Amino acid sequence: MNGAAPHFGAEAIRAVVGFEDLIEPVSAAFADFSRGLGDSPVSVFAPAGADGDVHVKSAWLPGYPIFTVKVATWFAERARRGGSAGAGMVAVFDAETGDLRALLHDDHHLSDVRTAAAGALATRILARPDAATLGVLGTGVQAYLQVLAAAAERPIRTVRVWGRSHAAVERLTAALRARRPDLRVDPVGTVRTACAGADVLITATASREPLVEAAWLNSGTHVTAVGADDPGKAELSPACLLRADRIVVDSRALSAVHGDLALARAERVELDPVPTELGELLAGSAPARTRPEEITICKLIGLGVQDLAAAAVTLERLTSGRIPAHRPASVEDLRR
Repeated sequence: MNGAAPHFGAEAIRAVVGFEDLIEPVSAAFADFSRGLGDSPVSVFAPAGADGDVHVKSAWLPGYPIFTVKVATWFAERARRGGSAGAGMVAVFDAETGDLRALLHDDHHLSDVRTAAAGALATRILARPDAATLGVLGTGVQAYLQVLAAAAERPIRTVRVWGRSHAAVERLTAALRARRPDLRVDPVGTVRTACAGADVLITATASREPLVEAAWLNSGTHVTAVGADDPGKAELSPACLLRADRIVVDSRALSAVHGDLALARAERVELDPVPTELGELLAGSAPARTRPEEITICKLIGLGVQDLAAAAVTLERLTSGRIPAHRPASVEDLRR
């Protein structure tokens, strides 16, 4: 390869790609992953004494001219110093030569939007077609994007927002109202109130202990759980998983050691039925929701193949100069 690989910053990346642009590429990547194609190794660690974690995720898939290595970080101290908690970058390599093709210094944006794209797919395939009320736990960028993703797939009309910080709840509420003025967005004071009557429930917190009790889940509710993405976090009680009629994961292997299902396993809770992978549903090799009254849970840890799909779309747009017609949603919306 001649010359240095191009470097693209977060502002340029945020301008060319949002979660809407990644839904179909991420869907195909999930399906390929669940077919056993390619590889997607993961390493997660937390530096000693730090309130934060580091995710290193790599991926290749047949048919892609590139492979990727992503380092995504989340540190509370970064937020306390005035930035966003998330940061990171994706290194893009030529799949034939191994040469570095580009550095996407995305500041966590690609991780954010590819996770929201996964949430959109979970809502599309698992939530009831008439889902109108949504509860969200959490106040960060993922809570914001997951609400938008769900509302893009279902006729959501009412959103209830819960968080530990009143100021953060107000910021998220204002951002959602600005982006989607057609939605009624209400702050609520308790997790139970956010769950009450919710057709779709999104959990997007950094909680280290379960927040949601099984009794708070309504018949027909779909839950997309994205916050507990390492061995020390949990948002759903094991009883929630036992109550669910259908449990879907992005990866059975990863969910066994990270997050809510890992907690259930540690407490020796036997899940029946065995979780299905989202890629299996998207590939048509396993059924999705079959009855309106089913309670469904989709637990997302995050896969490197999602980063690969996101990087491919982003790099093509950055090098071709293609700008989307819509203004992509991002962490910047919570700062306005």
